[in-house]
Amino acid sequence: MIFELFPLAAIAPLPDSARIFDALSATMEFTIWSGEGVDCPNCQTYQDPLSEHLKKIWSQYRGFIFVLSCGAVVRLVAPLLEHKSIDPAVVVVDPSGQYVISLLGGHQAGADQLARMVALALGAQVILTGASNNMKLPSVDTLGDPWGWRKGQGNWNQVASAIARGQKIQVLQENGSKLWQDNLPSGHPFVFEQNNSQDYQARISISSKISKDFSLDQVNWHPRVLYVGIGCSRNSSKELIQKSIEQTLERHDLSKFAIAALVSIDLKADEIGIIELAKSFNIPFFTYSAEALKQVQVPNPSAIVESEVGTVSVAEAASILAGDNLIVPKTIFQDESGWVTVAISQSQQEYIGKTGSLYLIGTGPGSLDQLTTAAKLALTKVDVIIGYQLYLDLLKPLQRPGQIIEAYQITQEQQRANRAIELANWGLSVALVSSGDAGIYGMAGLVLESLQKQNWDGYNPQIEIIPGITALQSASARLGAPLMHDFCAISLSDLLTPWTVIEQRLEAVAKADFVIALYNPRSQQRQQQLTRAWEILIEHRSLDTPIGIVKSAYREQEQVILSTLAQMLELPIDMLTTVIIGNQSTSRHLDYMITPRGYLQKNE
Repeated sequence: MIFELFPLAAIAPLPDSARIFDALSATMEFTIWSGEGVDCPNCQTYQDPLSEHLKKIWSQYRGFIFVLSCGAVVRLVAPLLEHKSIDPAVVVVDPSGQYVISLLGGHQAGADQLARMVALALGAQVILTGASNNMKLPSVDTLGDPWGWRKGQGNWNQVASAIARGQKIQVLQENGSKLWQDNLPSGHPFVFEQNNSQDYQARISISSKISKDFSLDQVNWHPRVLYVGIGCSRNSSKELIQKSIEQTLERHDLSKFAIAALVSIDLKADEIGIIELAKSFNIPFFTYSAEALKQVQVPNPSAIVESEVGTVSVAEAASILAGDNLIVPKTIFQDESGWVTVAISQSQQEYIGKTGSLYLIGTGPGSLDQLTTAAKLALTKVDVIIGYQLYLDLLKPLQRPGQIIEAYQITQEQQRANRAIELANWGLSVALVSSGDAGIYGMAGLVLESLQKQNWDGYNPQIEIIPGITALQSASARLGAPLMHDFCAISLSDLLTPWTVIEQRLEAVAKADFVIALYNPRSQQRQQQLTRAWEILIEHRSLDTPIGIVKSAYREQEQVILSTLAQMLELPIDMLTTVIIGNQSTSRHLDYMITPRGYLQKNE
């Protein structure tokens, strides 16, 4: 499933509302609740009045989709609302299925994103009323979500209001990814300078530290960059370990929300106090072998520790292994229940804490009308979109505020693949786009080859290949029905394939009477290859064989020409052109190429 905001409830109180949810079932999972008299075999029926039923199920779901009027939905949910930080997302679809409205929980609960998904699946118009959407800005209260940042204290409503008014916002970012800065629209209100606070109306702090400057309305995001190394006596209490960590953090003005993980020696993998504390902090607990720890140079080695566990350091060495830069040397805490050693390191890159995903997407010929629903949903959902600049320009209407967009030149396929894998391995969701179909002369093969060399485990990152309409399909549709019988595709680009191999393939398929689709037929640097292909073809095909060329199919610059093999070299053919050469049975009627399948002959 493309959309994974679980669990979702769909409310179908009207007789025709269930049909709308049938259209959504292929792209998202939800429980449909219908009123009596609604024809919906896959629905659960509620017996109480809808207002009473909602009271019973309100806390069971993180998102609600209503097919009802906005006024009715407002009256139904108003008594159930508590605070935007805990309320579920509420999306309304008008009964005709033409409009999808993000009603409540646009940012924090994900209603805006849910509304986008529903609208794309229905082919409806999405209506988002949040100020950040109108300004093409990431929302301040979801800014750090893609990178796993944690929220600290802050005047969230006040800062959001200042952004909505277009006031100058000071951004102090000491840690964490700055990719979001590179993708802000022109005219944004953020200033990335440490000037006098009187020049600004609000502040966003992004740091592992706790800010003590209260001169402005401020929000605090904490990237998870701190790794807390722990050594302790056996069966040290959770309370002592927690107190030791919190006192260390407080002394150095560090936030507990910036902790990426607790780390120690593998002898402590079963230490109950550490395990329970990591669980209560909702962070992982990693361990290393003594052999790995003893390789790390530390400022405070201990012969006593070495005699006990086989390495001169546990807390410092473990934290350095995890986070590189030691910022708090080990400190020892002790009470009647035992002793604890704490050291803290800081990583340059934050810990996201998610399994990354990589969508290999075929965008078809370029027109959004030819893009599959699955591709649209994935492109709207992901954190990052990577591709050739021309393809990204065509996809701009699907991009949402806050997405990271990275463009590459047409010859930088390996760089695109490596970058997409890098970001997905980190924990982001990434779309790598190819024109046509990603698996046909696209990026899918290169990505999977690269992952294979990295001994990819098949799980992290998660891979999904979303097909698209490839060039030969779109060209065929513009030409009529030239691919109705056996056909093949051959690329004339010899950048990756030796020309001798391409010649052998041309000879074989021309002799076998396949309909042939030529990809990458000619470029400014490659002129002779098309001429040589023509010479091979005319050895096996008559000069009056129908051919068709399609340039920029389904785009504004589209050009479609039907001709014959005799005139092929005179036609305007370039890298944006697909050439289809008929077989001995292919004919032309008016503006259509037709390759018979054989039905008429069989019936005769």
